[in-house]
Amino acid sequence: MVRGTNKRKSIFREYLEAIGIALLAALFIRTFIVQAFKIPSGSMIPTLQIGDHILVNKMVYGVRIPFWGRYIVRYGKPSQGDVVVFVYPKDRSKDFIKRVIGVEGDLVEIRKKKIFINGEPLNDPYGHFEDKGLSHGWMQFRDNYGPKKVPENNLFVMGDNRDRSHDSRFWGFVDLKDVKGKAFVVYWSWDGTDHWVRWDRLGHLIY
Repeated sequence: MVRGTNKRKSIFREYLEAIGIALLAALFIRTFIVQAFKIPSGSMIPTLQIGDHILVNKMVYGVRIPFWGRYIVRYGKPSQGDVVVFVYPKDRSKDFIKRVIGVEGDLVEIRKKKIFINGEPLNDPYGHFEDKGLSHGWMQFRDNYGPKKVPENNLFVMGDNRDRSHDSRFWGFVDLKDVKGKAFVVYWSWDGTDHWVRWDRLGHLIY
C-alpha cells in the first residue's frame, strides 16, 4: 500500500511539474517572443478582417523588460509599411493595430485622401476607400491633414480602411515605447456572423 501511494504521488508530481514547465514556457513566449491578438474592427480591411486571429512578433525591434516596457536590447525600429500593434494613447487599457505611414522626421500631409511624405506622393497599395466624397467639419482631418512633422521617437499610423479608421489623423502620434510588435501572420479566422471558418485566411502572411 505504501509503495502504491508513493507511486501515485510521484506520477501526480510529474504531471504538476510538466504543467508548470508548460505554463512558464507559454509565459516566456508571450512576454518576449510572440503574442496572439484578435481583430475586432474593420479599420484594417482588406488586409485584416473582423474575426482574424493574428500573431505579433514582439522581438522584431528588440527585447523588453517584462511589465516595464523599456528595451534591454534594441536593434531596430518600425519602418514605413509595417503593421504594428501598440498601446492606444487615449486609453492605455486598449491595444490598436495600424500601418506605419510616417516615421520620425517625416513630414506627413494628406490632400484629398492622397498621402504625401516629405512632399512626395506615397506609393500606397494598401489604402482602401469606401466613401467617394470628401469629409467636412470635425471629420476634415480624415481626407485633408497637415502637413505635420513626426516627432522624434514617434510614428504616424493609419488603418488600411482609410475612410473607417480612427488613427493618427484624429488622435496624434504613437510613441515608439508603446509599440508591442509587428503583425506577421493570421493563424485563425472566424466569421462570427455566419459562423464559419475562413479557411483561405489561415496562414495568411501580413504585409
